[in-house]
Amino acid sequence: MEAAVALTGDARGRAASQPGDGGEKTPPERKVYMDYNATTPLEPEVIQVVTEAMREAWGNPSSPYPTGKKAKDIIDTARDNLAKMIGGKPQDIIFTSGGTESNNLVIHSVVQHFQHTRSAEGDGAMPHLITCTVEHDSIRLPLEHLVKEQVAAVTFVPVSKVSGQVEVEDILAAVRPATCLVTVMLANNETGVIMPIAEISQRIKALNRKRAASGLPVILVHTDAAQALGKRRVDVEVLGVDFLTIVGHKFYGPRIGALYVRGLGELTPLYPMLFGGGQERNFRPGTENTPMIAGLGKAAELVTKNWEAYEAHMRDVRDYLEERLLVNPGIRGDGRPVTLLEDEKPCVPGAWAVLVPAYPGADGPCGARAPAVGPEVLGREGSRPSPVLLSCGIPFDVARNALRLSVGRSTTRAEVDLVVQDLKQAVARLEGPSGARGAS
Repeated sequence: MEAAVALTGDARGRAASQPGDGGEKTPPERKVYMDYNATTPLEPEVIQVVTEAMREAWGNPSSPYPTGKKAKDIIDTARDNLAKMIGGKPQDIIFTSGGTESNNLVIHSVVQHFQHTRSAEGDGAMPHLITCTVEHDSIRLPLEHLVKEQVAAVTFVPVSKVSGQVEVEDILAAVRPATCLVTVMLANNETGVIMPIAEISQRIKALNRKRAASGLPVILVHTDAAQALGKRRVDVEVLGVDFLTIVGHKFYGPRIGALYVRGLGELTPLYPMLFGGGQERNFRPGTENTPMIAGLGKAAELVTKNWEAYEAHMRDVRDYLEERLLVNPGIRGDGRPVTLLEDEKPCVPGAWAVLVPAYPGADGPCGARAPAVGPEVLGREGSRPSPVLLSCGIPFDVARNALRLSVGRSTTRAEVDLVVQDLKQAVARLEGPSGARGAS
C-alpha cells in the first residue's frame, strides 16, 4: 500500500506570502513526517558516498582499468558492511533491486530446486510452502500466483489475535511431506510485532534431521527483515535462517536491496531469475549499480555503529507518542486509542497503529480530511480495511479507520505534540462542535 505524503503539522494549508505581494508574511509551513515504516530519507553520509561513486567510480566493475577496479572495490566494501550488519559472511550476500526482488528470488529458487530434485525421483509431488497471513504483498502475491498457476501449494497460517504473532506450533502443524520453505517476516510493517523467527528456525532444523532419515526434502527458512534492520540488532546466526531479505530504503539507504543466503550455492540453493553477463557469480547478473550499492553499504555501516542509539531514540519517542495518545481520549472517541503494540508484545520501536472512530459520511480515517501528519492510511481502496489488522482480530468497522504512525531517527517530542494536536482536531471536526473533547 502507498504511504501518504507528509503534509503540514502547524501552519495548515497556509504558505508564506511572496515578496512584493503586499500581504502580511506568515511563518513557513512546518512539516512533520511520520511514515518511516514506508520509507526513510537518505542519511547525509549516504548521499556523500553515492555522489562520490557517481563522480569517481563510473567504470564497469567487471573491467580491469582503474575506474573499473575502483567500482569493484566499492562493491566489495559494501558487501562487507552488509555482512557485518547482519552477522553473516560477505560471500553470502548478493545485491538486488530491492526487497520485492529478493523475496521473489527466494520463492522462485526454492520451488525450482524442489522441482529439479524431486522430479529426478519421479514422485510428482507439488512443492508446499508455509507463510503467515500478515506478510507483505511481495511475499503474499507471488505465493498466491503459484497457487493460481497450480505450481505449488501454500498454507497461510493465521496470527494470534492476542499477540499479533504467528505461533511456532501452528507453523509446525502446517508442515507436510512436500514442504520446502517457511517464510515469515521478522517484524510486521503495520504493527511492528516481532515474529519468533529464531524459535521457528530451531524447530525446523530439528525436524529436518528427522525428515532426512525418511528421504523428505529439507525445509528452508526465510525472513524478510525490512522492518527490523536499523531498529534493533539483527543477527543471522541468532535467527538461524537460510535466507534474509535486506531493504535499503527502510534504514536510510537507497532504494535497492540485498539477499543473504547461508552458504550461497553450496549449503543453500539459489536459482537466478535473470541471465546475462555473469555478475554476482551468475546469481543476479546485470552490470552492478555501483553508486546505489555504495550508499547501501554506508547505510549498513551506520547501522552497525549506531543501532543501539537509533533504537533507544525511536523507542523513547514512540513511548512519548503512546503517552500523549493515552491522555487524549478524544482521538478515538471511547476513552482510549487502540494499539497493537502493548508493552508485553515484542515489537520494534517506532510504529503505532491508531484506530479512530467511524462517523457517518466519513471517507476513511478521520473523514475526507485526514490529519496533516503524513501517516500511513491502513484502510485500502474503497475503504477496505488492512488485511493485517483484520488478521489480528480488529473489527472491520474499526480497522477501516486505522492510521499507522511511525517515527524515525530524527523525530522529536515536539513533532509528536503537533501530530497529536492534528489528530484531535481532525476527530473534533467529525464529531461536531458539541462532541469535541480530549485532554490537553
